[in-house]
Amino acid sequence: MTDEAATALGGWSSDVLGVPGQVRSVVVAPAAVLAGTARPVEATSTEIRQLAADLVATMRVSPGCVGLAAPQIGVAADVFAVDVTGHPKTTTTHGTFVLCNARVMEASRWRVGREGCMSVPDLTGDVRRAGRLVVEAVLPGTGAAIRLHTDGFEARALQHEIDHCAGLLFLDRVAGAHAVFPRRVYR
Repeated sequence: MTDEAATALGGWSSDVLGVPGQVRSVVVAPAAVLAGTARPVEATSTEIRQLAADLVATMRVSPGCVGLAAPQIGVAADVFAVDVTGHPKTTTTHGTFVLCNARVMEASRWRVGREGCMSVPDLTGDVRRAGRLVVEAVLPGTGAAIRLHTDGFEARALQHEIDHCAGLLFLDRVAGAHAVFPRRVYR
């Protein structure tokens, strides 16, 4: 994480959670939890600190995963983890972080890009997302309110996870059936 990224997140790291994360099972569509609106959370609670740690642990053991929202592990809470570090499409990265109760404040430079999702394992789709983004959220553990500025692939990942917390899948954002594709399997 760069000094600028650390400042944007108030120096937050997953160490502040103070609990080890447990790898959880990822639910797949059409699970009802993926279609419901997640509840706002108290970011400093023991339950949310554990949930945040579990999201990071699950994301880290999932190949190719750059983000994971609580509804994807069966919890209807407005919490998600993101880490686009090392992804070939990344231009800006804030490292590994978890956000609670995130809201998009500004969005611009809209572009179409291909997305996949662990909860929709057999498909990908072309989705129009903002290339520049400003998000306000609360950090788990510390409860600090932050305003995160990002762009490119990290902005896309944030919007994808915010959608999960709103009960939306990338399939809800594609222009139609012509923009959905079978997922390629690389061996």
